[in-house]
Amino acid sequence: MTTSRFALVIGLALGVVATFGGFGYLIIVAVFTAVGWGVGLVLEGKLDLRSMLGQTTDRR
Repeated sequence: MTTSRFALVIGLALGVVATFGGFGYLIIVAVFTAVGWGVGLVLEGKLDLRSMLGQTTDRR
């Protein structure tokens, strides 16, 4: 799935939640979407948490 299609699906899901659930549910879904996106980046190897946290990958 391309990034634009993924963004389209997420946008549609957030629109449905906003329509039927209200603003509070929209925020909750958006937060979980961002967390899932971050986990996906880590699992794909596109985001290195060790470099972000200041830890090196070298073991002595």
